[in-house]
Amino acid sequence: MFNKILIANRGEIAVRIIRACREMGIKTVAVYSEADREALHTQLADESICIGKASSTDSYLNMERIICATIATKADAIHPGFGFLSENSKFALLCETCNIKFIGPSAKIIDKMGNKLEARNTMIKANVPVVPGTKEPVYDVVLGKKIADEMGYPVIVKASSGGGGKGMRIINSAVEFDHNFSNAQRESINSFGDNTMYIEKYIANPRHIEFQIMADNFGNVIHLGERDCSIQRRHQKMIEESPSIAITDELRTQMGEVAIRAAKAVKYQSVGTIEFLLDKNNKFYFMEMNTRIQVEHGVTELVTGTDLIREQISIAANLPLSYKQEDILIRGHAIECRINAENPDKNFMPCPGKITNMHIPGGNGVRIDTAIYTGYEIPPFYDSMILKVMVYDRDRPSAIKKMISVLGEVVIEGVSTNLDFQYKILNNEDFQSGKVDTHFIQEHYDM
Repeated sequence: MFNKILIANRGEIAVRIIRACREMGIKTVAVYSEADREALHTQLADESICIGKASSTDSYLNMERIICATIATKADAIHPGFGFLSENSKFALLCETCNIKFIGPSAKIIDKMGNKLEARNTMIKANVPVVPGTKEPVYDVVLGKKIADEMGYPVIVKASSGGGGKGMRIINSAVEFDHNFSNAQRESINSFGDNTMYIEKYIANPRHIEFQIMADNFGNVIHLGERDCSIQRRHQKMIEESPSIAITDELRTQMGEVAIRAAKAVKYQSVGTIEFLLDKNNKFYFMEMNTRIQVEHGVTELVTGTDLIREQISIAANLPLSYKQEDILIRGHAIECRINAENPDKNFMPCPGKITNMHIPGGNGVRIDTAIYTGYEIPPFYDSMILKVMVYDRDRPSAIKKMISVLGEVVIEGVSTNLDFQYKILNNEDFQSGKVDTHFIQEHYDM
């Protein structure tokens, strides 16, 4: 096992990793930007080291400085968390070159699954169902339009290197194609430095279902059931839950087996997530694979009684999985609400600033993952998520009631948040009855 791990991240995920390491008897190193000097993760780690200015480019995305900090503190491994460098194959390869263990899959696997077009073609070869679409890259708007016309509208144009909804456009007719394709490609170039696009048939009003998987270095691969992440705004998840009300035991078994097959197809090693679209006829299609720990991993931990971070670290240390598939039993229901420092009344504008007062609830079946505290200054340079509120109860209706109660007790003063908006969703009759899909927010609220 590792003696010391450097955490190449910030915020609640850095705190989450530090706590897991502490339980495992592993020392930790926190890196921080000048803007994060007083951040909670710098106070909880055994050591902390400043790696640059506030800008992510100068700090959390600066590979050379993170490697230097790892060498200087004599850490054995780097945990990248999520976001930043967590799915950067160049960084994973740099770690390997410097004899530092990257806690995640190999650079080769990150590359294969990070390129959406290559991942799609890999899944086709592995007999994993994918949405009908192009197998070859599309660079030209004229060719793209010809393909879309033959495929039939609506279609969705996606950046091959995309993620987080960037470089993506839904196109409903031939008239809209040129403008939307060009905008998506331009966004892909600006965000990822890549003009490679592909086109898929658009699946109307699907659910977003993802399967958590774990794979060790000895060929063992298991899944831990599904998360329903259909409540999204502009492709950014807001509420996640496990299990999904739409998934029967039979369908869960079927999708889980496909998720395992997908992971084995690329010889995956680490924790990861296979994301599917589920249509109204319960047909499911591979969407992408996330080769890292997910923001919403906590809901899976609550319903399965596992610790995904500890397992991820153990896999990286070349230990076999602690579980077999038959050990994984899904009990009860868990829900997560992402609380962001933003103003829903002003188009969800980020609202950095000083937290003047806060109260975080607790109690049976309540889990709060956060890195904020009274007096903490939320910097304007990073993601606006400040709190993950999770609840666990015996069934979905009970979990919804518990979440409504818990959110009613949360107090965060000094900055605007989306707390009230989350409260509205939870009280929505369609949400409570399980009538949700990825268009739920835009159909129910004036966005």
